[in-house]
Amino acid sequence: MTAKKQRSKRPALLSHTRPPTLRKNEAALSAKATRNLIRSHHTLLKQRTQALRVGNQALVDKIDAQIQENGGLESYQLASKIGQSSERGGDSSKVLIEWISPQIADLKTTSSKLRVLEVGALSTKNACSLNETLDVTRIDLNSQEPGILKQDFMERPLPLSDEDRFHLISLSLVLNYVPDPVGRGEMLKRCVTFLRQSPPVDSSTTFTPSLFLVLPAPCVANSRYLTEQRLEEILTSIGFSLTKNKQTSKLIYQLWEYSGKRQPREFRKEILNPGRTRNNFAIIVKRDVK
Repeated sequence: MTAKKQRSKRPALLSHTRPPTLRKNEAALSAKATRNLIRSHHTLLKQRTQALRVGNQALVDKIDAQIQENGGLESYQLASKIGQSSERGGDSSKVLIEWISPQIADLKTTSSKLRVLEVGALSTKNACSLNETLDVTRIDLNSQEPGILKQDFMERPLPLSDEDRFHLISLSLVLNYVPDPVGRGEMLKRCVTFLRQSPPVDSSTTFTPSLFLVLPAPCVANSRYLTEQRLEEILTSIGFSLTKNKQTSKLIYQLWEYSGKRQPREFRKEILNPGRTRNNFAIIVKRDVK
């Protein structure tokens, strides 16, 4: 038997036996394609909000059609899940677990758990969900799997008592999905309503009610209307204090403890960081009307 024939009988590598469609899908969801899909989806949502504001229903319908042509919310979520995969930088809740581990260590020896509300949940198998000391409630606009409730956080029924509230709320790459600057401010204010008003979990450990916030770095580092200082001013006015902060080339991770010491004030859309290459991400906070 010739060497050529022997080589032809060698088992094929698994990578060579994958269907062409799988390789095609992987290529279609490359890092560049993922970023483009997410960016396009955000742009269309902003345009849709502007069209609704001026009452241009024809334009709203046209944009809705464009969103569907791009795969709709499902494609956006798929791109987001891939963007948070280990191949693309990993699960953002790993940072959260790392930060709060010292505070929840005592819970391992008790029956108590921290109640966590994960807004915009994409998976039931992230670090947050797999931690045995956390009782995680997961919600998303378009649930991708069992264990994630299909629900809009802004329409979630308000808690009736402290037992219905949470020790921790996770907004990981959620605030930037809200297309309206006013809506972003309202979302941050609404978080306070769903946080427990007293820190103690049980007699052996305490945990200060907190907000885990993750944003694309350009939303803060390269915006005309938002800086790190302005973001801190906004959250401080709502009653939060910054305890943990981490920034990579792509993301900003922050942990905010809720003190309850509010200093209500308005924050308008004003140029803080001028420049032609800046983006227009902004957060507007309006005073509550009593």
